[in-house]
Amino acid sequence: MPADELERELAAGVVFWGCEDGGALAAVMGLQDVRDVTLIRHAYTRTASQRRGLGAALLAQLTGLTERPVLIGTWKAATWAIAFYERHGFRRVGEDETRELLAHYWTVPERQVEASVVLVDARWRGRRSVAAHEKGSA
Repeated sequence: MPADELERELAAGVVFWGCEDGGALAAVMGLQDVRDVTLIRHAYTRTASQRRGLGAALLAQLTGLTERPVLIGTWKAATWAIAFYERHGFRRVGEDETRELLAHYWTVPERQVEASVVLVDARWRGRRSVAAHEKGSA
């Protein structure tokens, strides 16, 4: 990630966490509170450090830091990432809810909306819409 993008993400409230492997930074993941949810942002594990449980450890650590529902947006084409999140209890929502959630909680261009999916945790599941969730938390 270029330094200027990192600065924008930090300014927007993304808090980054990292995990080391052999003394080197091997995985990073960010948390961002937006309205009434927490977003997992910018989750990456170096290729050489994958399949060692680092991403799973970070995900567990970060989701344990909040009582809010946790949402994750990723690319449709990132099937490995979708499978990872699903193995850890997240569920992919349908296209209509994906559009609604991306519009409400993220700031992304339309072309990215078309190419993205959203996964939700158990705290979000059972809610039928952003409006239903907001009504329930009021």
